[in-house]
Amino acid sequence: MSDEPSEVLLLGPGPSPTSREVQRAQARPLLGHLDPEFVPVLDRVQRGLRLLFGTSNELTLPLAGTGSSGMEAMVCNLVEPGDRVVVGVHGVFGRRFADSVRRAGGEAVEVEAPFGSALDPDLVVAAVRAQPTRLCVVVHAETSTGVLTDLRPIAEGVRGAGTLFGVDCVTSIAGVPLDFDELGVDAAFCGTQKCLSVPPGLAPVTFSERAMERVRARTHPVPFYFDTKLLTGYFGAERAYHYTAPVSMVYALAAALDEIEAEGLAARFQRHRDVSAALRRGLEGLGLEPLVPADVAAPMLTTVRYPDGVDDSAFRGHLRHEHRIEVGGGLGPLAGKVFRVGLMGHGARLENVLRAITAFSDALSAAGRSPDLAAALAAVHAG
Repeated sequence: MSDEPSEVLLLGPGPSPTSREVQRAQARPLLGHLDPEFVPVLDRVQRGLRLLFGTSNELTLPLAGTGSSGMEAMVCNLVEPGDRVVVGVHGVFGRRFADSVRRAGGEAVEVEAPFGSALDPDLVVAAVRAQPTRLCVVVHAETSTGVLTDLRPIAEGVRGAGTLFGVDCVTSIAGVPLDFDELGVDAAFCGTQKCLSVPPGLAPVTFSERAMERVRARTHPVPFYFDTKLLTGYFGAERAYHYTAPVSMVYALAAALDEIEAEGLAARFQRHRDVSAALRRGLEGLGLEPLVPADVAAPMLTTVRYPDGVDDSAFRGHLRHEHRIEVGGGLGPLAGKVFRVGLMGHGARLENVLRAITAFSDALSAAGRSPDLAAALAAVHAG
């Protein structure tokens, strides 16, 4: 086919590379979304998602839609007009959540930190306790910067205030431990295209019984598509029709969850930490500086500052056209100043670090810099 896309190594903020097994799963014969052979696949997927979220929540399911649909589902179900919602904003995706709250008629109170910095948990908790607050939401791994938020102190403070606690874990799920039941997280959403290494198209979500009590107490109806009470009918024992589930995407997610189980969570999390450390060593060898300090950095996403005089478009264009590698550009105030490297799920491998460092060196040379590739590659292996 003349329009068949070329193979590119996806090392941006998502989508991430998929395994052959996930690709084969999508090509399996199609079944109806209520077929008796498909229902056990749904059951298996829900069990696997509970394991990754670290929860026993009955309402844990793969919503049809990208990660943003998970955000909308959380807002639509838990926020009513006039509700006060505290949102941690230290990147583009916290800001998007606050915007979604306002569109639903809620009052979004933003607790800000500079892009590339961690949220101050004391400030978040103080904002929650300043007035009666329905919901507090933070982004666990902020995709626009690569900062990983410590959820524990925020969760403890929010829980003590009687406020629901929600988490955007789009980038972090399957790359770091979550343990949401133990932390006291009431609702969370993610996407499939990052550390799960499934194509974009599903938004796994989970709601605690405490969150569902809030849904049942609403005085305003939830939009039909995202209504958790209706979703429970399809994803629960009743298996009542709500919408036509994307069967092939569920196959792919089931295959990815099988791979995760076979690898083991501890080994998977360690693999992400190891390749992140190797990448940072290689970047230092090239004279490149990560935006985020290592102690608050997400292992699956590293944001890198450009040296003076290096053009963003030319650098990333060189990687794509000469090395068939995709990395992400900066968002918001970081646009043109940084590039983002994702080592996620199936793509979090040492050989990809080595290929990336080699390509970065070449792109820097094309920009008139003089990187020491040999030193950088030696640094990658030094760990």
